[in-house]
Amino acid sequence: MKKIIMAALLGLVFTPVVAEEEAPFAAQIKARQSFMNIYGFNIGTLGAMARAKIPYDAEMAKIAADNLVLATQMDNRAMWPPGSDASAAGLEGITRAKAEAWAEGSDVGEKAQALRTAAADMAANAGNGLDALRANMRALGGACQGCHESYRVPED
Repeated sequence: MKKIIMAALLGLVFTPVVAEEEAPFAAQIKARQSFMNIYGFNIGTLGAMARAKIPYDAEMAKIAADNLVLATQMDNRAMWPPGSDASAAGLEGITRAKAEAWAEGSDVGEKAQALRTAAADMAANAGNGLDALRANMRALGGACQGCHESYRVPED
């Protein structure tokens, strides 16, 4: 009985390793998708307040904006190895990142800086009332959209 339990536990422990071997860069892609979900959660909170889908809460707005600033300051280069794009063999449908992000002359760094700036502006203003939050949503959304339009494969 102990051997059966041990075999089952080992199977659970080693399953993620086998799955990672099936798709190249699986850990990096999963990490960056999770990271984007953090952006989306916090921007979604701010956007929902701006569109009056949820009540404006100055404290929650400030927290969401501060979280965005912290996320933009994280060095996440390890999540973006060259060759981990949607056109790479074995990654079709797993990631939507375009190979252009890694191309020489790419402006992905400038777009990341635009997001850092927009997030900092939002953090400075999000807790100062609904009008201040709304006034900063366009720049924040534009920074996200600018990168997504250039470096993300559209959804089907």
